[in-house]
Amino acid sequence: MAENIFVLEGSDGKSRAGWLKTAHGAIPTPIFMPVGTVGSVKAVAPDDLQAIGAPIILGNTYHLYLRPGDDLVARHGGLHAFASWPGSILTDSGGFQVFSLNALRKIKPDGVEFRSHIDGSRHFFTPKKVIEIQRNLNSDIMMVLDECVSYGADRGYTEKSVALTTSWARMAREEWPGNSGRNLLFGIVQGGFFKDLRENTAREIAALDIHGKAIGGLSRGEGKEEMHDLLAFTADLLPENKPRYLMGVGTPLDIALGIARGIDMFDCVLPTRNARNGTLFTSQGKIGIKRKEYADSDEPLDPQCDCYTCRNFSRAYLRHLYTSHELLSFRLNSLHNLTYFLNLVRNARKAILEKKYAEFLDSIIATYPDEAEKAGCL
Repeated sequence: MAENIFVLEGSDGKSRAGWLKTAHGAIPTPIFMPVGTVGSVKAVAPDDLQAIGAPIILGNTYHLYLRPGDDLVARHGGLHAFASWPGSILTDSGGFQVFSLNALRKIKPDGVEFRSHIDGSRHFFTPKKVIEIQRNLNSDIMMVLDECVSYGADRGYTEKSVALTTSWARMAREEWPGNSGRNLLFGIVQGGFFKDLRENTAREIAALDIHGKAIGGLSRGEGKEEMHDLLAFTADLLPENKPRYLMGVGTPLDIALGIARGIDMFDCVLPTRNARNGTLFTSQGKIGIKRKEYADSDEPLDPQCDCYTCRNFSRAYLRHLYTSHELLSFRLNSLHNLTYFLNLVRNARKAILEKKYAEFLDSIIATYPDEAEKAGCL
């Protein structure tokens, strides 16, 4: 039987503050997980992540299986030892990447056949194989194999996809107990953009004796208002005594609204990808650091931020690094953006425990008014 790994500490409306227990430590929730696709969060080192207080990062099963190979990682002591990361690790199933290959993959009842994007070699992922790979990686949290349908997929295709996803989740659950439960197992609610199909999938996933539940298949091209409507609907279907994870979403406002709807865990490439493109998140909203107006500015990037970047460097210097294509720009910008996202969930947690989450959410809405309007908040 899957042990209870989630302890609720407090709530405010539907927003929740709790603790998620893993083999590599207890994680305060709500939490944002920096994305380290191939065992590395781009442009930052493990000690950088420790310095900014990240308790958990995310890795990608598909990419690590192809290169360097999960067997190699296992020989080097698992992903924690291989990457010198002492905190927790969640690995997604690789399903999203496999199904993004389109012409390079073929779906079957027992799994999916695909060609590597690296060298064209053939591979076959089954629910059992994906669990075995994640065991080799020694993931603290393993995700089941699922199919993430594209926005606009019709009902007939989505129904077949839902049946496949739930069948694969049951297969993964049957495989899970083989390592005595050290690696936690999360299921994924899919269903495309049909509420009744999401309700059916949530019921099937909730019936499985697993540690947590995730919401997949959002932010796939739909509008913000539709996404948040479907998120609110799906979040209400998930068990209250299990951690709830919204996969691949999103912006600071997405996260704040997700927390308001009862979500505990988030991941997204946005903070590091935007950092490399010169877009930085601050208490005053987004800043494009390449703009000429910052060329002679002595101001810190964000006066309310205590990260290494904001404590030590001016906007002028950050702009200089970016326009000069200096690699240090990637690191300093990424450190700041990741700190911003981690501070966002820390402040959200504090607001929940103080019963002030509505005020906190209003402040995030005010910081991102254009996005808030698209999401139907204004």
